[in-house]
Amino acid sequence: MCRAAGLWLVSLALALLALGFMAWWGWLSWFGSLPGDLRIQSGRMRLFVPITSMVIVSVVLNLILYLVMSLFRR
Repeated sequence: MCRAAGLWLVSLALALLALGFMAWWGWLSWFGSLPGDLRIQSGRMRLFVPITSMVIVSVVLNLILYLVMSLFRR
């Protein structure tokens, strides 16, 4: 069990590293500027509400968790 947990942690770390490099190189520059992401500027106040971006994050995380849970149910 401990060995499997270690493999999952290493896989998660590599996925986060890849995501970090994608953000650093600008491949995720579209994220946060999708239609439905609200940007309100008034004088010195700025408000950013990433509604559409967070819906996409939620769907992707739900799919990943569904796949992981389906693997453990076997």
